[in-house]
Amino acid sequence: MHDVVIVGAGPVGLFLACELGLAGCSVLVLEREPGIGSPLKVKPLGIRGLSAASVEAFYRRGMLRPLQTASGIPHDPGAELDADEPSRPRGVGHFAGMMLDPANLDLAALPYRLPSPASEGMPTYLDTVETLLSEQASTLGVEIRRGVTVSAIVQNEESAIAQAGADEYAARWVVGCDGGRSAVRRLAGFEFVGSEPQFTGYLMHATVADPEKLRPWFNLTPTGMYLQMPAPGHIGVMDFDGGAFDRSQQPTRDHLQAVLRHVSGTDVTLSDVHIASSFTDRAMQTTTYRRGRVLLAGDAAHIHSPLGGQGLNLGIGDAVNLGWKLAATVRGYAPDGLLDTYTRERHPIGAAVLDWSRAQVAAMRPDPHGQAVQGVIRDLLGTRDGTTYVFQRVSGSSIRYDLGGEHPLVGRSAPDLRFEDGTRLGDLMRDGRGVALDFSTDPCLRGAARGWESRMRYAAGPARNDLGLGAVLVRPDGVIAWAGDRAPDREAFERAAGQWFGAPES
Repeated sequence: MHDVVIVGAGPVGLFLACELGLAGCSVLVLEREPGIGSPLKVKPLGIRGLSAASVEAFYRRGMLRPLQTASGIPHDPGAELDADEPSRPRGVGHFAGMMLDPANLDLAALPYRLPSPASEGMPTYLDTVETLLSEQASTLGVEIRRGVTVSAIVQNEESAIAQAGADEYAARWVVGCDGGRSAVRRLAGFEFVGSEPQFTGYLMHATVADPEKLRPWFNLTPTGMYLQMPAPGHIGVMDFDGGAFDRSQQPTRDHLQAVLRHVSGTDVTLSDVHIASSFTDRAMQTTTYRRGRVLLAGDAAHIHSPLGGQGLNLGIGDAVNLGWKLAATVRGYAPDGLLDTYTRERHPIGAAVLDWSRAQVAAMRPDPHGQAVQGVIRDLLGTRDGTTYVFQRVSGSSIRYDLGGEHPLVGRSAPDLRFEDGTRLGDLMRDGRGVALDFSTDPCLRGAARGWESRMRYAAGPARNDLGLGAVLVRPDGVIAWAGDRAPDREAFERAAGQWFGAPES
């Protein structure tokens, strides 16, 4: 019997598998598709934008440079290593297709942002991410079986079984990472609630006879929105038909051309359509992310429109949050209730992303009300406060879990703090343990940290930029669990360590 069976070998399932494998858990991943190379995952339709928070997750596990190389993104190994201030992001995203100007970003409103190799988002392709994570998972001893369709979930107080035909895969825990149409979610009886769609969206790779008739990038029109990407023939269209064109239908060339003409207001001609898919803005979320010994992550737990590229990033955030907590539970040192904090922390984040998606759809509606809202929002997005607010939302920097601490950094993703010798927090997190950073001259924390040596790494010394902190306790997911001042309180440190890492080893 495995410790964990993960259903779904997409980026979320594979990232979770890597987190569990890093902690020494026995992991089996089951995937319905026979291979990675789906046409919808490769160039051009497979392009995705990783937020700064997701890039940071790859960086902290030592996978950022390989991902950048595989994605064809040039990088300077020394970039930002010696900088005293973080560089201004080259892009800050959009809201409902209304692009933002990076020059409007108020860096002073981001007081805890430090220079880092993972300071902003990046584009990549789904097959690139899955290939990298598959290789990493295999290196960590994770077994991946493809071409397996789960047909039943059975669980009791001690274990859960994923059935696939006559085969049974038993584990102490089963995690569904099998997408928006999750079989695990349905078979395990999760309640899935939310709102119905306003539009049908289409993605296509086509040969366009007269591409000059379409404007580049996002275009809001009186009848919807279309997007022409730099890659020739890579087009997205959103038609406010109430989601009438169900994804089960294969869109034809004639249908796609008619919709594109309707939304763009042109007589553009599609000579050929090489591949296309459809989607809606249906926004749904499970009421909990755990039922007994079955958990959900990624699109299995929440679905919404792809506006703003939040789906993949939300799922990676789920995997990073769940991985170390489930590993601690499997290995027997998790404090009481640790696994329940997964739903408590991630469900509100998912709900906020669903509302973010709904708000964009409302602003795009092709009626007088939607047009009026667009005008107001454009004015707001043209301000420093408006640009900064949207950047914080789409980058993930606004996320803060309610962990109860008084310091404003507690509950937030830790800045990439550095010691004077050049060692960075990101360097210290590659093995998946928590980290205790001690910038004080008082050695009192060193002895306390020894009680959790197998679960956290202790590092001490003067910092290049300590943000006024004396010591910081960082969870394995990079979230600050406790922060102390110049003379850190050992008892407060030990209480925080026990809250997240269980009883000390000695």
